[in-house]
Formats: sequence, C-alpha cells, structure tokens
Amino acid sequence: MDPIAHTFTGAALAASGLRRVTPLATAALVIGANAPDIDIVASFGPDFYSLAHRRGWTHGLLAVAVLPFLVTGALLTWDRLWRRYRRPGAAPIRAGLLLGLAALGVASHPTLDWLNNYGMRWLMPFDGRWFYGDALFIIDPWIWLVLGGSLFLMYSRRLPSLAAWCTFWLLATLLVFSTTDVPEPARWIWALGIGVLLVARAANWSAPARKRGVEHTTRFALVAIFVYMATSSIANIPAREEVRATLFGRGYDSIGRVMIGPAPANPFSADVVAETPDAYVTGRWNWLARPRLEYGTHSIPRLPPNAVSEAAARTPEVRRFLTWARFPYFEIETADSGHRIVRFRDARYLGVDRLGAPAVVVDGDLETRYVD
Repeated sequence: MDPIAHTFTGAALAASGLRRVTPLATAALVIGANAPDIDIVASFGPDFYSLAHRRGWTHGLLAVAVLPFLVTGALLTWDRLWRRYRRPGAAPIRAGLLLGLAALGVASHPTLDWLNNYGMRWLMPFDGRWFYGDALFIIDPWIWLVLGGSLFLMYSRRLPSLAAWCTFWLLATLLVFSTTDVPEPARWIWALGIGVLLVARAANWSAPARKRGVEHTTRFALVAIFVYMATSSIANIPAREEVRATLFGRGYDSIGRVMIGPAPANPFSADVVAETPDAYVTGRWNWLARPRLEYGTHSIPRLPPNAVSEAAARTPEVRRFLTWARFPYFEIETADSGHRIVRFRDARYLGVDRLGAPAVVVDGDLETRYVD
C-alpha cells in the first residue's frame, strides 16, 4: 500500500488508546508501520532493480522479527540522549511494551502490502516466492477516508495541523475526482464523507472536547477497515472459482492461476487475468452485474520460448523484471535492420506503461543490447 495508508494505520492504532501504554508509543507504531519501506533505496538502482528487490528482505518474516528491535533501540537511544535529558522528570519508557508496539506497527506493513496485486515476499530471505492478496487497490481512498478521518478529528486542534489536514483533504479529493478509473458514485461518497468530517469538526466533535468519543470512533474505524479488508480477501475465493467455471464452460479446458485484481475505489469491480497453456485471458469482474465475468478485448498469446527470447531474458534488466513479473509474456518484432526486438510485459498491468517493459535488441548471432 502507499505510505499514507501505512502511516494512518500506525497512527490510528496509537489514537485508539495504545498511545497511553508507554511514552513514545505513537512513535513506535508510526515508525514501525513504515520501517519495512527502508528498501525504497532500491529505487535508486539501475532499471528494474526496484521491482526485483523491493518488498523482499525488509518485508519478509525475518525482517518482521528483527525490525521491531531496531525501531525500539533507536527510540530508547533517542529517549536517553534527548527526551530524558531535556525532561529528567518525564515518565520512563516501558521497554517491553514499546517493543510490542513496534512489532505491531512493523507487522501491519507487510500485511497491508500483501492485500494488493503487486504482491510481497513473506518468506524472504529464505524463499523468493511472491504472495498476492488481490483484495485492495494499491492506493485505497477508503483507508484514507476512514482512518484519516478519525485522525483528523483527533489531531486537528491547532491551526497549523488543521490547515495541514485541510490541504491533505483537498489534494486527496482532487486525486479522487481526477482519476478516470474511479466510478462516479465513489466520488460522491467520498465528497459526502469529507463533508461529514468537516461538519463534525465545526461542531467541535473532536479532541480535546470529545477525546474519549473520538478514541472510540478510531477503534470503530480500525474495526471497519479490518472487516473491509477481510471481506475483500475472502470474496476472492468464490470469485476465482466462478471465473474458472465460466471459462471452463466456454471451452477452456486447462486454467492455471487466476487474478482478481482490485479496481480503484470500487470494491465490486476487478480486472481478471486467467492463465491458460497458450494465452492469458483477460476480462472484467463485477459483483453487481450478470454475468459477473465480462470478457475484455485482449487474449494475450503466450509465445513458447525460443533462442531469441532466451537470449534476451539473460540480460540483467530482463532478469530483474522477471523476478517480479506474475503473468510474464514477450513480444517479438523485426527491426528495419533485420534484428529482433524482444519486449517483456506483465499481463496484470496491461496498458500501464509507468511500470515499464524492458526491450532487448537481439542480432543474428544472438548478441543482445538492452534499449529501454
């Protein structure tokens, strides 16, 4: 998920009452919720280095066990060198509880990342397999609205924080209304939610006047988001089975992996990719439609490997891309020079160019040159 969702999750856990467990509880939860994304440094590597190395070592079970100790150690050091130095009479930290909160924050991160179809690697560094929840779009505005809304009511007392929150809501609203994939009803539900939050804030239904009430609201928000995530995850099970049954009834005898890829801001709709021996069949899933599976305009051929594609796949850039790809396929075209251009793609992001598609020029001697 995006950093805002991770931050809001850690902050909401703190605002639900956990912040009172020990000094620096909020810091442990928020920093812990973002700590696995230290692998963002991979984004500064060469082409497709980030795809191959992110959501791996720092997101796996070993990192979930180790990172809480690093977060807690850093906070204890800061406490000793700064907080207690400036305020000798401040309440001491309860180290064991701080470690537990840091562990909760850290564990929330890969759990959220698993929920989308980008995937993450739970077993790193022991096993590089990817796992996919296929439950939420990678940026989910409902997490922002529900968790962010409770935090807005808790932490908008001062004018600077109120201005910062209003700026965030304005920018988020512009994103929701300008993204073409967001359906019209979702936009107006979002606008209604923002209106309710602003009315509640204007009516002083916020901290500190209603601190306990807002705390209960935050707990309810966390439960609501948990139910939303769980429902979206569980719903994929019958959806995949229905896709298989529908395709089987339409003549596809052998169906491999099936993806129900969530759509932006619409929990009832999803992109479908189904693997067959010689093609990827794509379509659109809609829980509210009949039939629920609608064929798309693409059936992507899965060309068998040959000497040209295998030579291209040995380049470092393509190897990195294939480490990450879930439904990989390649296309071959002939250049004016007679050389072959092999381009690799992933069917789950059909038409999304921002993730890139490595292309390799292969000459008659199977010598290769990566071009983009």
